[in-house]
Amino acid sequence: MNQNRREFCVLSSAAAASLLATGWRPAFGTELSASAIPIEKWEQPICAFIKFIQQLSFDQLAETMAKQGFQGIEATIRPKGLIEPKDVPEQLPKLVAALKKQNLEITVMTTNINHADDPMNRRVLKVAADLGVKRYRTQYYKYDLAKPVAPQIETFRPQAMGLAKLNRELGLTAVYQNHAGAQYLGSTMWDLDRLLTDIDPNEIGIAFDIRHAIASAGQSWPVFWNIAKPRVKAIYVKDFRWNGLKTENVPLGTGVLDPKFFKILATREHQVPISLHVEYLQNEGLQKNIAALETDLKKLHKLIGIN
Repeated sequence: MNQNRREFCVLSSAAAASLLATGWRPAFGTELSASAIPIEKWEQPICAFIKFIQQLSFDQLAETMAKQGFQGIEATIRPKGLIEPKDVPEQLPKLVAALKKQNLEITVMTTNINHADDPMNRRVLKVAADLGVKRYRTQYYKYDLAKPVAPQIETFRPQAMGLAKLNRELGLTAVYQNHAGAQYLGSTMWDLDRLLTDIDPNEIGIAFDIRHAIASAGQSWPVFWNIAKPRVKAIYVKDFRWNGLKTENVPLGTGVLDPKFFKILATREHQVPISLHVEYLQNEGLQKNIAALETDLKKLHKLIGIN
């Protein structure tokens, strides 16, 4: 009997390894046991990153997002975005007004801003603050990998400090996203924590991106989360899978995201906005991207226990 048991264990392990090698994985989300929360009692705003549907008019965008069940949008206010920076004084009030008609908001404003020295940056942020926008995503700081990395963190600090000062004056919070990739400051989280030392998280916080955290840290993503938690002011959700050493964005729930992260969200301990990113279709068309946002929002609701 012991021999048979050993043979069974060996064969079972081999079968499991074979399935994993072919890309099989357990049904995502089946591990979750959080009690369902009625949608009307879920207080964290969930917004949609609108990069791939930004060709809609302001009214169409607001109506579509409201119909799908989002509470706001992550608006692309940057070059080649929904609104060009130079057009912010004229166009941003129109966008805010269209959203308000549907009881929506600009939950996060995505920008190309990472310093306060440019008059255009200051103008964009001043207009946004006057309109009631509370958060904006910064542009990244990038390393020159031909040089030692650690000293470069200190060269970026004056820019971060200047931006924090401006945010304090305007009542804004910048969020810096941890983006995978060797050239990005923040991809390892340790360097971002070092950069933000002595900066109030209400002036510059972290947009914790679970997809990029897992791409950078694998099974050690909880360490990244642990480091980021005191500064987290937004959470980004999207999924991916590995293709060799490359990553491929995929629909939420079909990739390698750890279900444990959604258990964390289900506790509602971190009352910050959640931004849903659909980036696996890229430029395949407006209607496909709209449909994908709706599908992934339903999946996100299921994963964090909203009904």
